[in-house]
Amino acid sequence: MPHDDPTAQPLVERAALRADCANCFGLCCVALTLTASADFAINKRAGTPCPNLADDFRCGIHTRLRPEGFSGCTVYDCFGAGQKVSQGTYDGRDWRSDAATAQQMFQVFPVMRQLHELLWYLTEALTLPAAERLHPDLRDALSATRHLTGLPADELAELDVTAHRDRVAALLLRAGELERATVHRRRKRSQRGADLIGATLRGADLRGAELRGAYLIAADLRGADLRRAELIGADFRDADLSDADLTGALFLTQAQLNAARGNTATKLPDSLSRPPHWSAGGPAAA
Repeated sequence: MPHDDPTAQPLVERAALRADCANCFGLCCVALTLTASADFAINKRAGTPCPNLADDFRCGIHTRLRPEGFSGCTVYDCFGAGQKVSQGTYDGRDWRSDAATAQQMFQVFPVMRQLHELLWYLTEALTLPAAERLHPDLRDALSATRHLTGLPADELAELDVTAHRDRVAALLLRAGELERATVHRRRKRSQRGADLIGATLRGADLRGAELRGAYLIAADLRGADLRRAELIGADFRDADLSDADLTGALFLTQAQLNAARGNTATKLPDSLSRPPHWSAGGPAAA
């Protein structure tokens, strides 16, 4: 039986991996732990509804999250796991009306979120020309991950998602290496997991750089060239991406952009959107 080819409609594939809060029962507002910090104004235990969650499962302060001290909520992305669990796994039964399944639902949601994140990365990897020889393995991994998202709730709750994630991560690493190798640079020193907090990287040529898991918190990346840089797991909280070029950046997510700062001159991949809190200004002043 032939594989269905996700390279044919990557935008359609990714459309299902975007949060649809209207079809979710506010799972991220209940299932997750919040710790009082610069990102969250309160402490909240997992399984306890956020006090801002309304009866219709919508956020009561959605338009005021940042000024109210909940900037972390504007950064979080479930990759569509919320609606998958709400309308798929539990067939529209919400945790309020079906209290017997509530605890299990809160266990399933973070598992589904990890699986959907892997689907996002695998879908992108299948669009990388230099990784073509890995496409059969990537398609198999995509198919296996899709299968896992359709498991019954009790099996999802017990799933060893870390083991599956590790297997997929190794494949994504190889795909990223092949694509980065197409960028001819004199120096390709890996910055995987590097501490670049507050680093001055303004105008830096980071084409094809490996920044997987790098800490770029509050880094100055204004005008930096990040084309074909591998950014999976990179921490961009409060990093300044004004005027930077991220077209073709590998494994970049909306959550990473939401955590950063930028402007209208920041160049983004077609699959991602400019965060509403970014400045409307043009090129940053020298």
